[in-house]
Amino acid sequence: MENLDTLQQYIHTLLDIDAFSDYAPNGLQIQGKSDVKHIVTGVTASLALIEKAIELEADALLVHHGYFWKGEDSRIIGMKHGRIARLIKNDISLLGYHLPLDAHPEFGNNAQLAKRFEIAFTENLDPEGVGKVGEFASPKSLADFSQEVERILGRKPMVIAAGEHPIKSIAYCSGGAQGYISFAIDKKVDAYLSGEISEKTVHEARETGVHYIAAGHHATERYGIKALGEHLASKFILKHTFVDIDNPA
Repeated sequence: MENLDTLQQYIHTLLDIDAFSDYAPNGLQIQGKSDVKHIVTGVTASLALIEKAIELEADALLVHHGYFWKGEDSRIIGMKHGRIARLIKNDISLLGYHLPLDAHPEFGNNAQLAKRFEIAFTENLDPEGVGKVGEFASPKSLADFSQEVERILGRKPMVIAAGEHPIKSIAYCSGGAQGYISFAIDKKVDAYLSGEISEKTVHEARETGVHYIAAGHHATERYGIKALGEHLASKFILKHTFVDIDNPA
């Protein structure tokens, strides 16, 4: 068991939250019980995840996608009210960690992708260090890597070939980071892996010779929050349960 304030302060320091300019508040978003015995982690604080946390008798819910995003309607009505009401009624805290979780060198979404694909990190992709650049031990074909992505992430990626060259160097940034392809182009890598794809991404990849692999927003962001939860369970002797709510996007 751990105190909620102690837990959130530890995560604040661990993820170096103050170093990021983000689109939503990182840390405690909805306050629940002061003592935490069981944490549930998941990608997005959807109603389905909240209901599962209630079923599991969680004291705190840790997610990558929380609430109160910049530009959204600030009123607590409709779907947002339904979610928040369930958390408050069951005294469950909600903690959300966005860009700091993407970027963390050990527990981050991108670090966890690199671990699964055996990519050796070489440098940061963007100025904030959210995305990463690395290399494979030996070159591999785009077809072989695409099959590896499907096998490991359990989802068939959308692949934009930009020539016949194999992949040795690769940039990667989970989620909706297709816009970061400009950084990947500047780094002169062979390929760029992200979660989503836009219409213009296809042309950017083809015209600059950077293979693009869109492996799914949810699929590329399952592993950071799970790794963070496992770390916290070990550090504070907490019970931890990761819940993967299926999402094809």
